[in-house]
Amino acid sequence: MTTTGEKELYPLGDTDYAVPPGETLLELLEERGMSQRDLARRTGLSPKHVNKLLHGLVPLSADVAVRLERVTGVPSDFWNRREAGYRSDLERIRAKRDLSADVAWLQDFPVRELVGRDVLPAEPADKVSRVEQMLAWFGVASVDAWEDVYEELACAFRTSKVYEAKPKALAAWLRLGEIAAEDIYCAPYDRRRLEAALPSLRELTLLDPDTSRGQMRDICAACGVAVVFVPELAGSRASGVARWLTPAKALIQLSFRYRTDDHLWFTFFHEIAHVLRHGKTDVWIEATSSPDNPREAEADSFSRDTLIPRAEARELAGLKTLDDARQFADKVGVAPGIVVGRLQHDNLWPYTQGNQLKRPLSFPAAADE
Repeated sequence: MTTTGEKELYPLGDTDYAVPPGETLLELLEERGMSQRDLARRTGLSPKHVNKLLHGLVPLSADVAVRLERVTGVPSDFWNRREAGYRSDLERIRAKRDLSADVAWLQDFPVRELVGRDVLPAEPADKVSRVEQMLAWFGVASVDAWEDVYEELACAFRTSKVYEAKPKALAAWLRLGEIAAEDIYCAPYDRRRLEAALPSLRELTLLDPDTSRGQMRDICAACGVAVVFVPELAGSRASGVARWLTPAKALIQLSFRYRTDDHLWFTFFHEIAHVLRHGKTDVWIEATSSPDNPREAEADSFSRDTLIPRAEARELAGLKTLDDARQFADKVGVAPGIVVGRLQHDNLWPYTQGNQLKRPLSFPAAADE
């Protein structure tokens, strides 16, 4: 017997069965015409111990591995690897059997959509395998661990009277943002630098959204904030989120939920307000947070006043036509769609007026996720 075909003959870690190293040893004995009793005499082990070893009933210890090397000529590290692989497979099979009790946890996760986005593999698709895949994707060892890790997000699962988010779909969308942010290098968070960058970020509203995306990300990364764009998942119902990944790295995640530039920029500066002014342990999700929360109201005011300062906002009531909106937008230095969005929000224009001035948004072929 040789060990060159070890990987092919005895695959480890990807089967639903476990092959004890004793089975390999038994094949070797048969090849060499050696009896179990003879092996026991040569290794100094009892016949009873050898029999248990051959059937995987006792561990193949490091001492026994050395004895087998001396008797068979097969290196001890081969036997050690076989034993480690066998024990690992036994544990994996046991864990998978335990996961069968957790298949109900999959309910309300957008599994099919995650498969469609190539986040999860198409196969295997049985429910136990899906539980394994979801746990691995979230980076946790068990359902209990998932609940512990994502318990901090529970405060974000408050829903408004208008929008009802599904917590698991929302958690999956947040996970997509976490993973996307891993690829963005950020300088350590610098509050003063972020405040100083606000005028530059505001100027980006004048650019085409496809152009402004990269610049928005670069400016914020230099201030310690990762900005990612992740399409919403069915049931997540979120347009943006602000949270802290580490004490030195914040995350702003945007979904383009409303598909126009006015909503995008309002949401972005709303999340900037949370980063600048609110705690590092909180999670703020636009469209799911309580509308009565004073910090949400503060973030709304910050975004509104950053885009159209209060002094200039006094002129909004006098804007009646598309040309009025364009001229005002040029005067204050923002995109015309933002002016239209503000006029509509303040009930100065109906929601059917001026929408042609808003820039439509769409995700590029390669999304951040």
